[in-house]
Amino acid sequence: MQLDLGQPPDPRVDSHHPLRSVRSTIQVNLYGEPYRSRFRWWRACTVLEDGPSGWQCPNVITRLAARHRTIAVLTLAAVPSLAAAPARAAAARPAAGPAGVGARSALLYDATSGTTVWSRAADTERPIASITKVMTALVVLHEGGLGREIKIKRKYLTYAKKHDGSTAGLHAGDRLTVRQLLNALLLPSGCDAAYALADAYGPGKGRFVAKMNEAARELGLDHTVYANFDGLPWPTATSTRSTARDQVRLAGYAMDDAVFRTTVGRRTYRLARTTTHHAYTWSNTNRLLGSYRGAAGIKTGTTDAAGYSLLFAARRDGRALTGIVLNSSTTDERARFTDAARMLDWAFGSTDPYRVPPAPTNTTTD
Repeated sequence: MQLDLGQPPDPRVDSHHPLRSVRSTIQVNLYGEPYRSRFRWWRACTVLEDGPSGWQCPNVITRLAARHRTIAVLTLAAVPSLAAAPARAAAARPAAGPAGVGARSALLYDATSGTTVWSRAADTERPIASITKVMTALVVLHEGGLGREIKIKRKYLTYAKKHDGSTAGLHAGDRLTVRQLLNALLLPSGCDAAYALADAYGPGKGRFVAKMNEAARELGLDHTVYANFDGLPWPTATSTRSTARDQVRLAGYAMDDAVFRTTVGRRTYRLARTTTHHAYTWSNTNRLLGSYRGAAGIKTGTTDAAGYSLLFAARRDGRALTGIVLNSSTTDERARFTDAARMLDWAFGSTDPYRVPPAPTNTTTD
């Protein structure tokens, strides 16, 4: 195989690039135990279409011409403890897939060994609802300015109400920092917060969505299209769509960011009233947190077309797993959590009983 070692475009020197504040190193984060590699380019674990497992997270970044695509590869040969992980992972789970998973599309990825351990219709494009907000947050985080204050406009609240979207209950006239709004975006899945961030960082909705799609192309999410910044069903129910494989890949990039990882890993975020904003309490819609041992995030999503969906991550005994279930049910919002728990139990070799906890009383279902 001939390697193309040419340098890819560097987002740090392109003032119009949506990810221009990218770090000069790649952090392959195993949910709390980061390993840093000195690479100029930031794209790490990506799907290799020709590989038997579908994913490789192997030490040197190269650019491979595979099916007319350039794909970045990272080997773990420099990390002996991780190099031995595939054999341990294979021994830890039964040969058959997880039983009782009802999701129409699903994928479970072992971030420690760099392998897809199970999937179902992983390359079928489907609406992803509020899982869209992972990319919204990622674009904001790479542009920076967490301490920047954004004034909440009434149009943000009107928009969320018009589209019957989940909200963070923001108040018009409040001034909140970007860090605070990221919590409002990712915990209660606030469409009002999503609009506020998109409006500020586009600037304007259209420019922000363009940045989301540009970022998707840069990350190799070839089956992902963003029509808006929150996953609500407009202009049509399927305008914003992706695949299980693309979204698990995106989760890997997102969970590499310490601010994102900390945000989606918390169950509740509270703000006391100040002279610039009301008091707020936001609860995480991801009920795996606090109920499933090792759960680490990351995002729920629900619309009529998308069904009840969940992008999730968990870590046990030094092993990190990332997965997704798309459309676990259109009637039972607990099904996605049950599906995720069954997939994780199967991979971890766990027989611990799992019961979905009740939804927090101070948040909407998403």
